[in-house]
Amino acid sequence: MAIGNYYPIDLAISDNDLFLGTNGNRNNTVNYTAQAIADYLNTNAKVSIGGQLSFKFDTVPGVAKTISFNGGGGDNTPFSSITELVVSAIDLSGANVTVFLDYLKGTDILLAQQNQPNAFGHYTVTNYVGTGAPDFYTLYLQYIGGNASILENKYYDIVSFNLSNDKTYIYTQSVPSTVWTIQHNLDKFPSVSVVNINNILMYGEVTYIDTNNLTITFSAGFSGKAYMN
Repeated sequence: MAIGNYYPIDLAISDNDLFLGTNGNRNNTVNYTAQAIADYLNTNAKVSIGGQLSFKFDTVPGVAKTISFNGGGGDNTPFSSITELVVSAIDLSGANVTVFLDYLKGTDILLAQQNQPNAFGHYTVTNYVGTGAPDFYTLYLQYIGGNASILENKYYDIVSFNLSNDKTYIYTQSVPSTVWTIQHNLDKFPSVSVVNINNILMYGEVTYIDTNNLTITFSAGFSGKAYMN
């Protein structure tokens, strides 16, 4: 074998370029493609990025290092239809991410397919609870925007994500009521605007219970939406 510095230098790396190495299981010399190395680093979360968790989507719930749906299934589900995810407490890197998942409650996240930037969902995490099974939790999600569908056996990153510095929340009151009780999880005392089902501005008395909950009392019952920021 020639000494390494006798080979020409290629500054334009492509997916099919080969790297010489040793297979650790068989202890023999092999070639690895640049694409295979990149896939290994991505799918095993070997490159650390703060605020990013990596999982495989599985149609069978209860598998370590995966995200899934309650009851299983869900291949090719539009991101716009996802309202909850069962998340393993252990991500692809092997780290326990329980504390960080709890921290995401009340914030916005991006659920994005690795290497497919146009396949994503943007959500607010409205709650985070244990499933009853050890090391698995349910993230309850409110859809904000996105594109495409989630696919079985593809790899996804969950990233803390905000388009602006100011958090907002939209509450829908579907049943007419004189008192609207709202858990917004904005961790502040937000300004509140209310419209009825005809998008007419309505006025009521806002009572702040704490930084994450409030009530709005009206003189007559109606349904509509409340916008908080």
